[in-house]
This record gives sequence, structure tokens and C-alpha cells, in this order.
Amino acid sequence: MRKLLNFLTNFLAPVSLLISVSMLGGCGYNTLQSTDEQVQSGWSEVLNQYQRRADLIPNLVNTVKGFAAQEKEVLLGVTEARSKAGSIQISPELIDDPEAFARFQNVQSELTSALSRLLAIAENYPQLKSDANFRDLQAQLEGTENRIAVARNRYIKTVQEYNVTVRSFPSNLTAMMFGFKVKPNFTVENEKALSTPPAVDFGAPATAQ
Repeated sequence: MRKLLNFLTNFLAPVSLLISVSMLGGCGYNTLQSTDEQVQSGWSEVLNQYQRRADLIPNLVNTVKGFAAQEKEVLLGVTEARSKAGSIQISPELIDDPEAFARFQNVQSELTSALSRLLAIAENYPQLKSDANFRDLQAQLEGTENRIAVARNRYIKTVQEYNVTVRSFPSNLTAMMFGFKVKPNFTVENEKALSTPPAVDFGAPATAQ
């Protein structure tokens, strides 16, 4: 009898495991895992592009300062906005915390606005507009803003797919069982503004009066 019980136990154990795995797959566990990984990957790319932008700012500010030192308020505004954005503690948990995520989004939006004001003052300084270093930094910033928009849009779509899985039956039961929760996402008042980087004028510089 004991041998029979041992045989049945050894035989049924892998069968039970296969059934359990099959049930998990059918209840969305694999989808939850794969979409969660995609969210993590997408978030890393968003951070990478924001960091690329932050790295450009010191050189941009110094270049503008060389031609328009009197624009102290605008220069200080960009520097402070960059510092504030850098003060946000980036951790894996941030994308699961709606309040922390909102703070991150707000400081990045403030930095975007500050950069737009900085670029706008160049219109008043023909020598600055014609400076090769400034024009190169403008081009790099425009490319970075485009990459930020692309990375954000991809992240938005990935989080939407993940959240649908978390909320849908029967995968929502699996999500509750294994601790998968809805993640916060980027929100903007003007979606068109998100996909439109700051304008960069590469036209002929105006003649100084």
C-alpha cells in the first residue's frame, strides 16, 4: 500500500504542477508578467531621455549667459527647474505610486516650460541665435524632446495594456493573488502639446541694429 501511495504521489505531483501552470497561463499570469516587464523597460527609456535632456541644460544655460547675462530670471528659472527635477528620488516603486509619479510628471513639465522660455529669449539676441554652439545645442534639444515624446507615448500604451489586464476578468483574480496593481500613467491637458517639441528656428539670424 505504501509503495502504491508513493507511486501515486510521484506520478500526480508533476501532473498537478502542469495543471497549475496551465491554469495560471489561462488566467493571464503570463500576460501580466510580460506586460509588467514591458512597463519596466519603457520606464527606463523615459528616464534615459529625460536624463539626456538634463545633461544638455548646463551647457545651454552657460551659452545663453555668455550673450544674455541680463536674462537672470529666465536663466535662474531653468537652473532651478533642473535642480528640482533632479531632486526627485527615482526608484522602481515610483511607477507604482500615483502621488510620486504625479510629482515626477509635474517637475518635468515645469522644466519643459522653463526651457521654452529660455529658447524664446534667443529671438531678442541675434548674436546668440547665430552662435554655432547655441545652434548645435538647440538641435540636440529638439532631437531629445522628440525622443521624450516617443518614449512617453510608448510607455503610455504599454501601461494601458498592462492596466487592462489587471482590471479584466479572469486575469484580475490572478493579479490580486500575486499583487499586480494598476499603475499610474502620464496625463496631459493638451495631448497635442505632448507630441510637439519646443520650436527651434534655424532660419537666417536677424541683423543686429
